[in-house]
Amino acid sequence: MADTINTENEEDDLQSQMEEVEALSSIYGDEWCVIDEASRIFCIKISNHMEETKLTACLQIILPPDYPSAAPPIYQINAAWLRGSERVRLANSLEDLYVEHAGESILYMWVEKVREFMLEKAQDSEAVAQSTKVTLTAEEDVDDEDVPDFTCFTLCAEEAQHFPEHANDEEVPPIQHGDCITDRRSTFQPHLAPVVTPKQVKAVLERLYDNKKIASATHNIYAYRIYCEDKNSFLQDCEDDGETAAGGRLLHLLQILDVRNVLVVVSRWYGGILLGPDRFKHINNCARSILVQEGYTASSDDVAKSAAKAKRLKSKKTK
Repeated sequence: MADTINTENEEDDLQSQMEEVEALSSIYGDEWCVIDEASRIFCIKISNHMEETKLTACLQIILPPDYPSAAPPIYQINAAWLRGSERVRLANSLEDLYVEHAGESILYMWVEKVREFMLEKAQDSEAVAQSTKVTLTAEEDVDDEDVPDFTCFTLCAEEAQHFPEHANDEEVPPIQHGDCITDRRSTFQPHLAPVVTPKQVKAVLERLYDNKKIASATHNIYAYRIYCEDKNSFLQDCEDDGETAAGGRLLHLLQILDVRNVLVVVSRWYGGILLGPDRFKHINNCARSILVQEGYTASSDDVAKSAAKAKRLKSKKTK
């Protein structure tokens, strides 16, 4: 009996790892690298995207068989600037994150924690350099060009209220359609709609299926997440539509990105050539692109740049 339970846990862990890796590959693109898939070894290149004080790091990850249910990832951070007490402080932060989210997929949070740490270090370095500059030129006037421009800093509208809470149940939310991805004659296209009730989910799906082209798709995979504020919880579900495990992978991407009140559908028209695991990559890439397009999440570059500008603004106010 114990062996059966262990086998089931290992299978669940492997499935969770596959979904997490596919989601991260979609999120980080070329920054995500597979070192040895069979041994579950991966690498993510992380940058703070700051021109003045640019820092980079390479986070190497090994996923043990019992991750995420019972063990943390094995990791190593390669960065010339990370030494001594700073390395210990970052390691403690990653350990605290794991303990806080034990049993959950943790890699996305780890990557962003490393990026946040890099931004803080760069910001501190800039502050020291700036204070030195101010000491040397205290009597000089400050040019307007020295003041950072924050006009392009925008917040992610992940929880924008597109509809009143008690909207007419028959009202169909606006549906957006994303760009197609074609690979070996298979075509993938994403569709997105803001939703706050299961009835709206059903209404959007019915409207999509009214379109003959979408209705003729080999698969219409979807996932949605609705935040229930009164219960502080999520109502979420997904559908494979014949593409085994695709719906779960899509929902996992929405969870990692922490998007809410949104339905994402990815249509696939099969072209006669098997794509293997690449089909899941295309599904997630389609979904992420339309989420970025509609402002539910930001590209990895935009997140880092916005965070850097926010920290500069905070530093400016502190002064």
